[in-house]
Amino acid sequence: MSRPARAAGRLARYGFGTDGGVGATRADDLLGPDGLGLWRPDVQEPADDRAAELLVALSRAADPDLALRQLHRVVEAERRSAPEHSASALLAALADDPGLRRRLIAVLGASAALGDHLVANPDQWPTLRTEPDGLAPTAEGRLDLSDDGPPVAVLRRAYRLALLRIAAADLTGGRGLEQTMAALSALADATLAAAYEIAVGELPEGTARPRLAVVAMGKCGGDELNYVSDVDVIFVVAEDDDLAAATTVATRLIHVCGLVAWPVDAALRPEGSRGPLVRTLASHLAYYRRWARTWEFQALLKARPAAGDLALGREWIDQLAPLVWRAAERPEAVEDVRAMRRRIIDNIPPKEQEREIKRGPGGLRDIEFAVQLLQLVHGRGDESLRAPGTIPALRALVAGGYVGRADGEALLRGYRFLRGVEHRLQLQGLRRTHTVPTEPTALRWLAAALGHTATPGRSAVEEFRAEWVTHAAEVRRLHAKLLYRPLLESVARVPADGLRLTPEAARHRLEILGFADPAGALRHLQALTGGVSRTAAIQRTLLPVLLSEFADAPEPDRGLLNYRQVSDKLGSTPWYLRLLRDSGPVARRLARVLSSSRYAADLLARDPEALRLLAEESELIPRPRAVLCEGFAAAAARHADPVEATRAIRALRRRELVRIACADLLSRAGSLAPSPPRADGGRAALGLADVTAVGTALAGITDATLAAALRAARAAQPPVPGLRFAVIGVGRLGGYESNYLSDADVLFVYDPPAGAGDGVAGTAARTIAEELRRLLGVPAPDPPLGVDADLRPEGRQGPLVRSLAAYTQYYARWSKVWEAQALLRARFVCGDADLGAEFEAMVDPVRYPADGLTREQVVEIRRIKARVEHERLPRGADPATHTKLGRGGLADVEWAVQLLQLRHAGTIPALRGTRTLDALAAARDAGLVDPTDATEMAAGWTLAAQVRNALMLVRGRAGDQLRRHGVELAGVVRLLGRDDPGEFLDEYLRTGRRSRAAMERVLDS
Repeated sequence: MSRPARAAGRLARYGFGTDGGVGATRADDLLGPDGLGLWRPDVQEPADDRAAELLVALSRAADPDLALRQLHRVVEAERRSAPEHSASALLAALADDPGLRRRLIAVLGASAALGDHLVANPDQWPTLRTEPDGLAPTAEGRLDLSDDGPPVAVLRRAYRLALLRIAAADLTGGRGLEQTMAALSALADATLAAAYEIAVGELPEGTARPRLAVVAMGKCGGDELNYVSDVDVIFVVAEDDDLAAATTVATRLIHVCGLVAWPVDAALRPEGSRGPLVRTLASHLAYYRRWARTWEFQALLKARPAAGDLALGREWIDQLAPLVWRAAERPEAVEDVRAMRRRIIDNIPPKEQEREIKRGPGGLRDIEFAVQLLQLVHGRGDESLRAPGTIPALRALVAGGYVGRADGEALLRGYRFLRGVEHRLQLQGLRRTHTVPTEPTALRWLAAALGHTATPGRSAVEEFRAEWVTHAAEVRRLHAKLLYRPLLESVARVPADGLRLTPEAARHRLEILGFADPAGALRHLQALTGGVSRTAAIQRTLLPVLLSEFADAPEPDRGLLNYRQVSDKLGSTPWYLRLLRDSGPVARRLARVLSSSRYAADLLARDPEALRLLAEESELIPRPRAVLCEGFAAAAARHADPVEATRAIRALRRRELVRIACADLLSRAGSLAPSPPRADGGRAALGLADVTAVGTALAGITDATLAAALRAARAAQPPVPGLRFAVIGVGRLGGYESNYLSDADVLFVYDPPAGAGDGVAGTAARTIAEELRRLLGVPAPDPPLGVDADLRPEGRQGPLVRSLAAYTQYYARWSKVWEAQALLRARFVCGDADLGAEFEAMVDPVRYPADGLTREQVVEIRRIKARVEHERLPRGADPATHTKLGRGGLADVEWAVQLLQLRHAGTIPALRGTRTLDALAAARDAGLVDPTDATEMAAGWTLAAQVRNALMLVRGRAGDQLRRHGVELAGVVRLLGRDDPGEFLDEYLRTGRRSRAAMERVLDS
């Protein structure tokens, strides 16, 4: 074995080079005679016993490679700063001081940012030395401001030294979570106080010192600050005469703290960023008595004097306390807290929700909101609950019997775990983050930093994930249990029922209309109609009509919430309320859409101006495919950058999805249904109640999207003259049976230029296909369109793109019967039309075999059908009501029709179509299927497709399972124009059974 290989093996035992870090060979250099002098390359052993101890300490770091690299950099910086000393004082101290060794290596292996700080300031590591009495250095958040120099620079140095000591104590177990949070909060207090004195000292000579209090809020106020966070404060001054000087001091304090440590956020003050930075005590009291919202009182639970005039800060808190502890008596209080929590979750990007440890479901906010709501409700009569911190408050709730011991302990464990994860994530780069990484290297570091180790059969990362999932699930469960318990519901009773009625009558009316939470409804109504503005006056006119529409929905509250969200975005736009007031059924149509469909509500929230479509009958007609392709191509052509071009394409796609979804939702809404004019001057129903019309319209949008994106992708690549390229639609896209959340199932085919080699052309074609998929997959606020090529020959293992000749060869020699079945839906979508036609002609003999199928092939199709039905039905799914794979559903009918096509389309041209219902009708007309069976299968397929689309519209996400009860079922029934959920469910089951029986007769024939 070579020396480098032996070095790698020996050093890997210490954890170097095993995680993509410096590498064992590089570690050999850093540790060797020319580096730290801790390693003897000639014998591949530590230089001496002291070196061995240091290597062991490095191996125990969260990231040994990072710790070694940072240690080497600090020593090199030390040598540069004192070139006259050949020996390293740091290395000597590490050998002599085990405590220093443990603390410094822990910091260097867990925080790249603090390591960089020590590299830039190699004289600061002694702050981690063990004290003469053998104790660790104090880490209580105190500042040492005894150095000489500019005050801000002195404060910055003192802050970093104190932070370094806190991190070292935290990482080595010298401080628990609560002590660490308290120390960080104390450090924030000290920093605010020092910045306050700097600001006061800079006042013009002769200016009287103002009575100004700095009140800590949020995590700092609750003594639960984390490593990197804005520090929330409110500034209070005693008298009007102090306002000018106090504002100067507060402004300078914010600036100094930003230079030294972290941003100071004063947005929790009355009126937020629009209000004055500093208010008098009297002004604060007037605001909170008259204008403050529930969340502002909720925020006051954590208020604590932090700097400046502490007596004034305490007086401010004491005078506001009666208002805080009466806040729960406000009719909307409980629903306000609940709604705030929902909004926080709704504002998280969907892709980040499961990784968010702070705002996501099962995260820190779930615990904090549950605890704070219980404090507001029960703290009115129990002063023991009036603790600003989450952990003390939760303990008090448990002690008082408001939360069960087991539940309280579970929440405490979850809180400690999640805050520990948050601390490690932030400590690494001293960046504000609450999102668990996805990269394997970062996950391994995080698991190690949290103390997780591998166990038999499970890695450290898997151990971390298992614990995280357990805590998040428990927190989510307890959050729902505590936040929505019936005991709290009583405080949400709202004495209101309409905008022009007495409070008692208004409450009565909201209850009659079926709002589940009258308090929440009134809160939204007050937000929409409060004040004396013109906007509020128009809303007061509109809302009585809208409430009746909301009340017809299974979830009236959601409709009102969605309406408020749209109004919040467009309320100041001049045309918005005028359109609702003056344009016929627009307001009622909007109410119907928002209360019926999360999918449409989400689209409108992203593009609220699209509601203009509801004003004109003609705007709710699907655009022809050719018109869409032309418009999408024109939008893309206005941008030279392919990413910008694709963004424009996706924005148009979003608008067209709004058009189709709204037309579909309204097609069974009685007088609200759009009906475009007929040629004879009358009006005709739009027809989108027909699921085939929806599928065709959605497929047309996808076709146009792919065509325009393909042009952008080709324009971004070096041209290959003569290269022909086409996209072939398969699956539901090929069959014009797309649903609202369908991916685009495609095949990519190319034809090289005449006389050119296949290598260059193949590479260019593959690049085009990959660029097309990349452009349509770039993260954006628009609904994604996945481009799925898994139905290509050899599936995912096969090449993404093939030439026409390669397809011909493959299908002639290797294709199986299921691939011929998949080709039944193949059709040209975009690209070179001639090449698309050639591809279709090439696959016709494969999908329409002249001699039909052999007995063995028929048996194979039946076997695959049975396997799909057995293996792909989700665990726990109800096969009777699963729209795709359930009995008599989409798959049953499609397999029966496709078997008929494979057996007979070679001799009956009428069967050669990609649409399921068309092929079924052709089979019936040709006598291949009993007319009754054809009718039953058509009914089963149509109803399953309608329910599947309705489920996606109601839920806002993909789903194939029709529930047998609940609001989803009620929403589907309403969308399909039915009345009784029980009767509809019986009809669905009956239709499915008949469709299934007909399918079995076809497969057995």
